[in-house]
Amino acid sequence: MYLFRLPRRLLVVRLAVVVLAAFSLLGQVAAAQSSDPSAPLAIRDALQAAWARHPGSRATEAQLAAAQARLNAAGQPIYNPEIELSADDEGPDRTGTIGLNLTLDLSGKRGVRRDAASARLDLVSAQARLRRRDFAKQWFTSWAEVHTSRQRVSTGERRLGLMTRFGDIAEKQFLADDISGLERDLALLARDEAQAEQSQLIADQADAEARFRGVGGSLESLAALTLPTDTLPPPAAVVASVEQLPDWQAAQAALLATEREVAVARRNRIADPTVGLRGGRIDYGNVRDRVIGVSISVPLFVRNGYRAEVVAAQADVDVAAADADRVRLELEADRRRAIDSYAAAQSTWTRWKASRGTDIERRTTLLERLWREGELSTANYLQQLKQTLDTQLAGAELEARLWRSYTDYLAATGQLERWAGLEGTP
Repeated sequence: MYLFRLPRRLLVVRLAVVVLAAFSLLGQVAAAQSSDPSAPLAIRDALQAAWARHPGSRATEAQLAAAQARLNAAGQPIYNPEIELSADDEGPDRTGTIGLNLTLDLSGKRGVRRDAASARLDLVSAQARLRRRDFAKQWFTSWAEVHTSRQRVSTGERRLGLMTRFGDIAEKQFLADDISGLERDLALLARDEAQAEQSQLIADQADAEARFRGVGGSLESLAALTLPTDTLPPPAAVVASVEQLPDWQAAQAALLATEREVAVARRNRIADPTVGLRGGRIDYGNVRDRVIGVSISVPLFVRNGYRAEVVAAQADVDVAAADADRVRLELEADRRRAIDSYAAAQSTWTRWKASRGTDIERRTTLLERLWREGELSTANYLQQLKQTLDTQLAGAELEARLWRSYTDYLAATGQLERWAGLEGTP
């Protein structure tokens, strides 16, 4: 055997390459962690406060506590000892005994019940995570709706103000014989229409605020919560599987729990013996003697073999397995939909922000100047002004749709809890 030694310089070079590769890998990991999306601190605090005071949070904590208590109970011995006292008095014979009976768990029922309770605890934990995720989706959706409704009400107030001022100007121009009565009436009709639409916008805002309060939202904190819409990241390529989502984990936990119940049902078909030990004294007139006895009893599962319970438990497993397959299909389809919807909404929002037609202040000023100079008729002015204000209303709705699609994207890719700061919250 021949041994070759690397030159010292080559060894140092290789060591340096390894060290640089390690630092590069650590840098990539740190960059990946720092690039994880997260909501602004004010929004995270508001959401966590809303979840803390929502009844769903207390119900989740109670369900987790109950499941943990059931797990502790399942780990306890199944059977307690029984004490038996007996006394017989038959003529000259008198007998008194004391006995102790204990049923023995020789089939391992305690172990399978503990395993089943542990699976149920995992199921409740997965359902708790799913409930938190759904709450975060509802909160963000309601928050975006409130923000949109307030923007629309603000735009509606501006529209009403413009239409009211336009109606006043049209009234003065009609009195000065500058416009016809038909044009004056058209301006007044536009003002009345703006008033009716404004009342509907106010009603929509009230509905949105009611839904936001229904998920624990605080309207007083909305002033400090801003929508950083322009800073939303583009949809990234998702490499994580749907098995990381709470929907799938809940389905898998339900499947495991039903499988454990099958083991419980099978062990319940095995009879456990009861061992008894008794001792006492018997009197035969003037003679006394001691009595000692041992007994073993085993129930006979003749009339009911508990086979139907096993069949029913196995059927529950088939149902849970089919439901898990359905959940996987729906999650994969929903992930693709959420990514495509978010990409389309963000692209549309980017184009809308870059368009000159969305500069409402410039357009309204230009339209009024053209109308005053007679270059636009009253009908054309109202039509273009309505289109301009409708564009601003559509922009508010587009922003809300972008946030809804972004929330769906985070939920479908398993990032919503971390983004919202609810990861690990009970």
